[in-house]
Amino acid sequence: MSTQTTPSSFADEAPGVLFGLPMPMAAAMALRGEHIGGDTARIRMGFQPDLANSRGEAHGGAIATLLDCALASAARAHDPATFGVATIDLTLHFVAAGKGDLVATGHCERRGRSVSFARGEVRAEDGTLVALATGTFKLIERARQHQKT
Repeated sequence: MSTQTTPSSFADEAPGVLFGLPMPMAAAMALRGEHIGGDTARIRMGFQPDLANSRGEAHGGAIATLLDCALASAARAHDPATFGVATIDLTLHFVAAGKGDLVATGHCERRGRSVSFARGEVRAEDGTLVALATGTFKLIERARQHQKT
């Protein structure tokens, strides 16, 4: 049975947690989940000089990681408390330089019992399209936490 979550369910997550999943890399890259639900997810990456290229713009590898996290989150957006994912395939197209904070939005196009297909984009805060991506993800049920009574 699916657990309903609201976009605000994850609003006050600690750094290193992304939509309920512990992910130290999320803290290292300043990733913050802004929305998850239904078939969509939105993640913000705060600009960090340590993740910049030689021109002072967001490095392509950081943008790729942001898109991977956004599409993966969209793949499990129907029930983020129950599922994690593993990336099977990710294809990226860089369109423009990424300056300042970047926001990735992912949308799950098709979700099967074990495999999901998602697409997404990254935009700068001024609305500039920075990158596009498609990906395939394997849904993995998270281990249930047993609480002592």
